[in-house]
Amino acid sequence: MKSKIVYFKNGSWNGLDNFEHKKSDVQIVIVFAERTLLENNNLLYTLKENFVNANVLTCSTAGEINNKEVADNTAICVAISFEKTKYNFATGNIKSHKNSFELGKSTAAKLPAKDLKYILVISDGGLVNGDELITGIQSVIDDSVLISGGMAGDGSNFQKTLVGLDEDIKIGNVVLMGLYGNHIKVGTGFNGGWDVFGPERIITKSKGNVLFEIDNENALDLYKKYLGKYADGLPSSALLFPITIKSENNDFFIVRTILSVDEKNKTMTFAGDLPEGSTVRFMKSNFDRLIDAASDAGKTATANLGNNIPAELAIIVSCVGRKLILMDRIEEEVEAAIDNITSGATVAGFFSYGEIAPEKTNKISHFSHLHNQTITITTFSELA
Repeated sequence: MKSKIVYFKNGSWNGLDNFEHKKSDVQIVIVFAERTLLENNNLLYTLKENFVNANVLTCSTAGEINNKEVADNTAICVAISFEKTKYNFATGNIKSHKNSFELGKSTAAKLPAKDLKYILVISDGGLVNGDELITGIQSVIDDSVLISGGMAGDGSNFQKTLVGLDEDIKIGNVVLMGLYGNHIKVGTGFNGGWDVFGPERIITKSKGNVLFEIDNENALDLYKKYLGKYADGLPSSALLFPITIKSENNDFFIVRTILSVDEKNKTMTFAGDLPEGSTVRFMKSNFDRLIDAASDAGKTATANLGNNIPAELAIIVSCVGRKLILMDRIEEEVEAAIDNITSGATVAGFFSYGEIAPEKTNKISHFSHLHNQTITITTFSELA
């Protein structure tokens, strides 16, 4: 397995002219880019012109990660070639399906099932319900298949996101990349680092990702009470105070971020579903713990490759909320993660509107979930 980063910054390309490997051998190019750059056909044209045999997977972001550098308004492109690992792509669009579950189910069914080991999920981050998407994907694949990825971003604009494969780049797209065979090894790690406060409560009224009541009280009023002086800053201040939920079907908590507040109807809309009957707690940020969590995620992703296998490539997906909270310290988070990934590994990634990773990877079953306000890391290595 060979991987190399080229990137577009300040109007010019870096790394294309002195590319270290044979460009015609590159099979896959994964692009994490600021949204308006993807709307310019010149970016894709240049990549296809240089990597003539490659499929190009594109994803708009809320910030790009190039090794230990965090940037905005750039395009980070990972050029990959495998020696023995086979791969396939499947695509779908939410506008062609009645819901995100059916989108996930239909798209995943297009991937050949034999010897499938891993699926990278890159999804529209505005129109697609990530919870339903992942559930749909997992309804048609073997539960031993590892799944990770993320929801595309649009900076702090939250207007629209773009995902694509080759020339098909548009709103509402989902792209799945399947890796096959026993030569490919994949490890994942994720963590949040948030502090919980207040008692455990029960969601008593909700619909999908819209929350109405907690403990039979209006959820928005209760949330404002806990926020105190920060309540006047809603919805943006909600990034400082996500919630954590545990559904009746799970024995672990998942973080959920508030996307919007409806003052008229007294509701809150979240980035993922909040089933009735789930346990919920409020959370607050702690800068040092967020950075420590990134370090732990890097350790876990490396360890989960197994048998001291060194990582050759790592993809980091971190929530835009963490970036907005940590601000000038955001590179500390990335550095903390990378310091625990194999030295010399290619590292790239993006800031997202939702992160996809399994809760636990030390079991035969790798059931994945949509996470918010987390950092997720996926490591790759190809055995000879």
